[in-house]
Amino acid sequence: MNEDKKVLVTGASGGIGRAIAVEAAKEGYYVICHYNGNQAKAEETLNLIKAAGGQGELIKFDVSNREDCKAKLDELTAKHGILWGIVNNAGITRDNTFVALSGEDWDKVIHTNLDSFYNVLNPLIMPMASRKNKRGGRIITISSVSGVDGNRGQTNYSAAKAGIIGATKALAVELAGRKITVNAIAPGVIETEMTKAIDPAVYEMIMSTIPMKRAGQPEEIASAVNFLLSEGAGYITRQVIEIDGGM
Repeated sequence: MNEDKKVLVTGASGGIGRAIAVEAAKEGYYVICHYNGNQAKAEETLNLIKAAGGQGELIKFDVSNREDCKAKLDELTAKHGILWGIVNNAGITRDNTFVALSGEDWDKVIHTNLDSFYNVLNPLIMPMASRKNKRGGRIITISSVSGVDGNRGQTNYSAAKAGIIGATKALAVELAGRKITVNAIAPGVIETEMTKAIDPAVYEMIMSTIPMKRAGQPEEIASAVNFLLSEGAGYITRQVIEIDGGM
């Protein structure tokens, strides 16, 4: 297996992460599908990959737990060598107005969505950056339009996703000399199980703010990820790509 075709996708058990994993597999990448809480959904993703003629495997760890991440990712590096790509996608929401937001919900979102940037990438960056005679690689982080503009009821989520943008830009500068690109994608409203649970009246209000008058599809995020993973995107780094229908 060509090491330049191995990609880790965190949060690959459903929604955007699943689409990213499946579409990457269709492009010929060996996809390492991360999950933490729902093995059955992760297995569904792997089955879709195999049905599409792709290859991959599952890996389980808690992105908010630094020790767990390092142990599992060190094992991954020992098994597969240096990865070509890392898609840091795993995340959660715990929405509420700031005055009603509990400290627990603040911490959970920050630990899962923002601390995972360090917890996942740090153990993998050194091997990638020290690759001899064949430097290069791709890091893609999934932020959100909430991290760009802020969103009512999402101070914790907006803070985490804005932090990801800042960290992405800083890391891009540090790794540019190693031919490793680091970019962020900021999705708007994407049709997943999460959006299906929104009250219809609220959903209509949200749609009225989107010039294209529709939600995006997970595959539309996956297409952008595949481009950024490709050799053709080698001169694109430190960018935040908003995929939001003009929102």
